[in-house]
Amino acid sequence: MDFLRPTSWEEALAAKAEHPTAVPIAGGTDVMVEINFDHRRPEYLLDLNRIGDLSEWEVGEDSVRLGASVPYTKIMENLRGELPGLALASHTVASPQIRNRGGVGGNLGTASPAGDAHPALLAAGAEVEVESVRGSRRIPIDAFYTGVKRNALAADELIRAVHVKKADGPQQFSKVGTRNAMVIAVCAFGLALHPQTRTVRTGIGSAAPTPVRAKAAEEFLNAALEEGGFWDNGRIITPSVAKQFADLCSAACNPIDDVRGTASYRRHAVGVMARRTLTWTWESYRGTRRLTEGAA
Repeated sequence: MDFLRPTSWEEALAAKAEHPTAVPIAGGTDVMVEINFDHRRPEYLLDLNRIGDLSEWEVGEDSVRLGASVPYTKIMENLRGELPGLALASHTVASPQIRNRGGVGGNLGTASPAGDAHPALLAAGAEVEVESVRGSRRIPIDAFYTGVKRNALAADELIRAVHVKKADGPQQFSKVGTRNAMVIAVCAFGLALHPQTRTVRTGIGSAAPTPVRAKAAEEFLNAALEEGGFWDNGRIITPSVAKQFADLCSAACNPIDDVRGTASYRRHAVGVMARRTLTWTWESYRGTRRLTEGAA
């Protein structure tokens, strides 16, 4: 196994173009596990740790540009207001040591359906910035996952950053695991309210071959909230609406039985998380509306 260690982004792109099979490594929290268990034996490792740009973030007027190697700890400490769903998901990643090393770029590169960042990125409507010597492009998160541990990257492309819209409403993340830390998700669920567009987005992890959105559930809830005037009147969402939303989220799953849980349990758990996160986010939205109206 050869170790490539570029000192700049341009050198990294050139190395990836010359060695398309090279596996990028930054935090190494996914790659090294696979190598240590002999599940993967790449011909080349491409070390990206010397490229400082990957560990930086920029808060713009409408969105955050998050470098691929920004550690989860930094997201939790610095971007809780702008990216609340991703910050909550970051809290659930492994242990403090792993959170200090791992970043969103690794989750995206591995594209495991159990990656903790995926539901939050789907719910927020992120875009993945990728680049090669041929140029750069931004891939909508909905088009990024193409199969089990497969993504839309070309062989010579590297992930440079993730662009995530700043939250304009409450966001939540929930995860089921066999214990509270150092655990791969049995299933996970992310939810984001977008009051500016009067829409809701979801993200489901570890309950299908790829991370997915519950699009039918979103369409149902968007229609129910609009028809009932909920965005304007701030009323409590009725139990029947919450139940239908949860049932549709469960139906969006396509899980398997494995050592961490059965398919039927995963469907049930996703429905429970969907109902609970909807309750939490909507109560937060109602509270914000009351404060705004009181100030006016």
